[in-house]
Amino acid sequence: MAANETNTAVKSQENTHQNTLTFEDQVIKKIAGIAANEIKGILSMSGGFMSGLTDRFRSTEDITKGINAEVGEKQVALDLKVIVEYGKNVPAIFSETVNNVKKSVHDMTGLEVVEVNMHVEDVMTRSEFEAKTDRDKEQESKRDLE
Repeated sequence: MAANETNTAVKSQENTHQNTLTFEDQVIKKIAGIAANEIKGILSMSGGFMSGLTDRFRSTEDITKGINAEVGEKQVALDLKVIVEYGKNVPAIFSETVNNVKKSVHDMTGLEVVEVNMHVEDVMTRSEFEAKTDRDKEQESKRDLE
C-alpha cells in the first residue's frame, strides 16, 4: 500500500508543472507593424516604418514606433498611429489593416486580438511623403557626419 501512495504523490507533482508560452509586448508590436505595413494606403506607422522604400529595414528604423500593445495571456489589444495616403479610402484601409493584423498575430502567436484602434495622424500624397522622407534622411546623414 505504501508503494501506491508514493506513485500517487509523484503523479500529483507531475500534474502541477505547467508549460507556458509568453510574448514580449515588443514581439506583438513588431508583428502588427509588419502586418500593417503590408496594407496599400498606409505610408507610415507614425513615421517609423516607411512603405515602398528600399532601405526600410535599416537598423535605425523602429517598426514598432506608433504601436502600443496590451498583451495578456490569451488576448491582445493594439493601438496604431498611422500616416495614410491622400485620396485613399481610409475606412477600407482600416478594415483591411484590422483583418491583416488580427490574422498575423493569431497565426504567429495563437493570441486573439480583441481590439485594434487606428489613429490617423496625417494624410499625405505619396510624393509629399517621399520628399519628407528624403529630407529626413538628409538631415540624419548630416547629423551622422557631425
